[in-house]
Amino acid sequence: MASFDVEAARSKFPAFKEDQVFLDNAGGSQVLGTVVEAISDYLIKSNVQFGGGYKTSKASTSRYDGGITAGAKFLNAQKDEIAYGSSATQLLRNLSFTFQFQEGDEIVVSAIDHEANIAPWKNLAERLKLVIKWWIPQDSQTNPRLLPEDLRSLLSPKTRLVTCTHASNILGTIHDVKAIAEAVHTIPNALLCVDGVSFAPHRPVDVKELGVDFYVLSWYKIFGPHVAMLYGSRRAQEQMHTLGHFFNPSVTLENKITLGSCCYELVQSIPAVLEYLGPPQAGSWGGLHAHETQLQTSLLEYLNPKPNITVYGETSADEKLRLPTVSFKVDGVDSKELVETLERTTNFGFRWGAFYSNYLVHEYFKLDSSGVVRVSMAHYNTLEEVQGLIAAIDSVISTKA
Repeated sequence: MASFDVEAARSKFPAFKEDQVFLDNAGGSQVLGTVVEAISDYLIKSNVQFGGGYKTSKASTSRYDGGITAGAKFLNAQKDEIAYGSSATQLLRNLSFTFQFQEGDEIVVSAIDHEANIAPWKNLAERLKLVIKWWIPQDSQTNPRLLPEDLRSLLSPKTRLVTCTHASNILGTIHDVKAIAEAVHTIPNALLCVDGVSFAPHRPVDVKELGVDFYVLSWYKIFGPHVAMLYGSRRAQEQMHTLGHFFNPSVTLENKITLGSCCYELVQSIPAVLEYLGPPQAGSWGGLHAHETQLQTSLLEYLNPKPNITVYGETSADEKLRLPTVSFKVDGVDSKELVETLERTTNFGFRWGAFYSNYLVHEYFKLDSSGVVRVSMAHYNTLEEVQGLIAAIDSVISTKA
C-alpha cells in the first residue's frame, strides 16, 4: 500500500490556510486549488457556448468533453452513460420522470436513505399508481444494514426498480451493493439505483464491477465543484424516455436527462480531481484508506466504551465495514447544544441533526429534533485534529455527568 502524506495532501487545498478544522465533510468537502484554478481559467479564456466553429467555442467544447471523459473514467463507465446536474437530488428527480412503468408495478425503496433517494420514488409511485415496498432493516437497532437476504423477500415478478444507498450519510456503514445488484437482477428488467454520494469520496467506484444500473454522486463532496453526476448503464437507458426537446438527440444519458445547459465551468474542472486522486490502487487512493481508518479508529475508541454514548452505525473501525462518517448521541445531552457549545468555544466545524435522513433518525432511531452529532472526516484531516475534537467533546460531556 502506498504511504500517505497528509501534510502534502493538505497543501493542495487553499482552505487549510484558514483557522478552521473541517469535520463536516459529508456535507461538502474542501476544494482542490487546481479545481479553483481550472474554473477561473475557463471563465477567463473559454466562457462561451460550445459547439461553434470559432476558436474559443472549440476550446470550450474540448474542455467540457474532457469533464465528461473524466467523470466516466472515475466510475469505469462510458461517456454516453454519464450526465451532470446541479445536485444528486435534482438528477434523481429527473431520472424518476423518465420512467413509464405500468399501474400495479412495484418499486422497493430503502427507508434508511437520504431523502434525495426516497422522495422521487414516492412521487413516481403516486403519479403512476405503483406499489411501494419499504426496505426496512431488521437486524440492528443502532446499525441497520441493507442485506440482500432481506431484499429477496420484497422482490417479485412485478418489481421494476430497487433504490438504496452505498453508505448512509449518517451511519457510515458500507453496504454490499454488488450482492444487492445480483439479487435485484434475478428479476427480469428490474433496475437498481444507488446513492453513492457518501461512499464515493472515500473509495474508488467501478460501476461495472458492482453491476448497478444507476449510480449518483456529488463532486462537491469529492474535493471538486458544486456539481453532481449520474451514471446510467446503456441497458438501463433502454427503459428511459427522454426529457429533452423533441428535436434534440436522445442517444446518451445526458441527452435523456439534462434539461438545458449546465455547469460548463464546473464540469470541465473534474479532470483536476482525477489527477489528484490518481488511479484506484495508487496515487492518493493508495494510502488514504489507511489514514482514514486511523482517524475513525481514534474517534471510535473514545466513543465506544462510554456507557452514556450511543454510536449509530458500524462500531468497528474496519475500513471494509465503514467510512469515516461517525454519528452518535450522548445520553442527557442535547445534540444541538453539544455542537453549538463547541462552535462557540473552538474552531471545530461539525454538525447536529438528521441530515435529510429523516426517517432513519426520527422514525427508526426515534431521536428528537436535534438528532445525532455527526463527525465526518476526510483524508486531509489529521489525527491531531481528531484528538483535539475528542478532548473538546469530553470537556463538555464530563460537566453533564
